[in-house]
Amino acid sequence: MKWIRSFHPGRRAILAAALATLSGASAVPTTGGQDGPAAAGRADPPTLEGWTRGKGWGWIWGPKDEVGSLNAMSDRSRGEALRLASEGKSYDLGQAYSRRSFRWAGHNPGEVMTFRSPDRIAAMGDPDAPPPGTNPDRIHWHSCALFISDNVGTQIDGLGHVTAGADDHWYNGFTEADWGGDFGIRKCDATTIPPIIARGVMVDVAAWKGVDALPAHTVITAEDLQAALDRQGVAIRPGDVVLIRTGAGRYWGDEGADHETIAEHDSAGLDLAATRWLVEQQGAMMVGSDTSGFEVSPPPPGTGSMIPVHKYLLVDQGVHIGELHNLEALSRDEVFEFCYVASTNKIKGTTAGFALRPIALR
Repeated sequence: MKWIRSFHPGRRAILAAALATLSGASAVPTTGGQDGPAAAGRADPPTLEGWTRGKGWGWIWGPKDEVGSLNAMSDRSRGEALRLASEGKSYDLGQAYSRRSFRWAGHNPGEVMTFRSPDRIAAMGDPDAPPPGTNPDRIHWHSCALFISDNVGTQIDGLGHVTAGADDHWYNGFTEADWGGDFGIRKCDATTIPPIIARGVMVDVAAWKGVDALPAHTVITAEDLQAALDRQGVAIRPGDVVLIRTGAGRYWGDEGADHETIAEHDSAGLDLAATRWLVEQQGAMMVGSDTSGFEVSPPPPGTGSMIPVHKYLLVDQGVHIGELHNLEALSRDEVFEFCYVASTNKIKGTTAGFALRPIALR
């Protein structure tokens, strides 16, 4: 990863540059900048190769690329992120999934079905049952068959999840006619999401507003994000994974079965302007939240799409979206900066990594 330092002149910038050099950091943590909220008095964030301030990411990695902005990770950036884990503490960011779990209405319900069990193996006379007299210790096993959506539980949307236009294209111009299929998509499936190790920043909007959870349909603006960051004393840097806490995750419980209560808060989220600020002004490499959709629902009038933020991030920018992340423990301990680690199910054709267990390391 090639960092291009863009410090402003002055004693403060010189001091910041010196501190970054002494600490081994690639860039000084700064926020704001022109076109962002409360820009006056804040230095612009440093620039990262592949990201252009005012433009973001986009289709820049070549015509065959299926990875998007996660291409910006490097051995150096991963090493810097891992150095944040100096305390050896881990936070489980995954929400447990079951057949009763809350999900977006556009995804099918899931079933976890017992396929083999100690009593059924013998009772059903399964072909793989041990022959009589050959299993004196009664060794049996459990296994399950799954019928499940690839967009349930804690998840990371792949770049082929959303399509746009008459040609149903997704990231980098791949189209349904060329790359769709009966057994999943054949470009930008979840197997193309690399293992993610990056600096993570949690923006606790609910805490900044002084509520347990944001009410339904609350629009999170760029000004809200900057105010929450100022309260936390943490800045976003290009190449970060940025997770937004609305507080909806506090109602998930053991398995997300209380659909009514979750739904009262799940529709809060970012509008398109706030999302563009994160990507184009701050350099977020991946974004996510504790809701099932990240963006506010329904979208504000005049956006031209039922899910304008998804279209902008996945199709236009090549930025993955994390959903239903459990951010409650991070909020409780006021951990706003950490090493984010996630790896998706390696199942060909799937449009998202699902039922995941990302972790935050400190």
